[in-house]
Amino acid sequence: MNHLQQKIIKLKEEKNALILAHYYQTMDIQEIADHVCDSFAMAQLAHTAKQKLLVICGVHFMAESAKILNPDKTVLLPVLDAGCPMADMIVPDDVLALRKHYPEAAVVCYVNSSAAVKAVSDICCTSSSAERIVRTLPEKQIIFIPDRNLGAYIATKVPEKEFIFHPGWCPVHDCITVLDVQAAREKHPDAKFLAHPECQGVVLNFADFVGSTAEIIDFALKSDCSDFIIGTEYGVTEHLAKLAPYKNFFPLTSTFECEDMKKVKLSDVLTSLETGQHEMKLSTDEINAARNSLERMVGV
Repeated sequence: MNHLQQKIIKLKEEKNALILAHYYQTMDIQEIADHVCDSFAMAQLAHTAKQKLLVICGVHFMAESAKILNPDKTVLLPVLDAGCPMADMIVPDDVLALRKHYPEAAVVCYVNSSAAVKAVSDICCTSSSAERIVRTLPEKQIIFIPDRNLGAYIATKVPEKEFIFHPGWCPVHDCITVLDVQAAREKHPDAKFLAHPECQGVVLNFADFVGSTAEIIDFALKSDCSDFIIGTEYGVTEHLAKLAPYKNFFPLTSTFECEDMKKVKLSDVLTSLETGQHEMKLSTDEINAARNSLERMVGV
């Protein structure tokens, strides 16, 4: 470990802080985290954490979610403008308009969304929990927001329900094309293609496995195969390469990188621990309004 990592670990222990990092973070950030996880596990870990100081190495909605689930804890986001373009594609008025048009529908809100949008939703989900959550709901109509690609994928898994989508998407995953897949397969003909459901359906049709970041990692580690094309953010490829150096992991494209996730640097984490930089603050009303949909998610 370098000197910055050592300083962070020492300070983390002194302050009894918990550092949670998403799989899309750079490897030096992953190495100093107490847990490296997807957004669902991050929400669960934040919800059950004994520490009173949480450092979220991820993007804004993740820190918001941690604060909503832990209103009495201090939640730090090392880089304030680490956002999520998908989350910005929907506002509460969009949800309310859909509710008015489909009054019998349940609103299932992907966790990649603001606290204000969560507040007008019935239940949150992540890519790993979406199918399970939709199946638990008694409503036959599902308003799925904001990711049209994840929603369309879940609709294929639960055809007995009617889905209404909001036209949001992840710019990193949505831009992947069939040509990208064909090029990767030509280069690595023996590799299994593992894809994230935020990709378009035409891309998912070519996948050997579709799953969340955590599910992709689990599949690759347990599989008897040795070569894999990783159809999600490059951080997952790096994470797998470290966990299983005896296997080969290839990013689907060289541009598969989330700029917002990569904004967090070691120096930002250290400064955040030293100074309390960028504490996530939400009003009691904001927390109470959004808490139900998140608590329902982690409880399912």
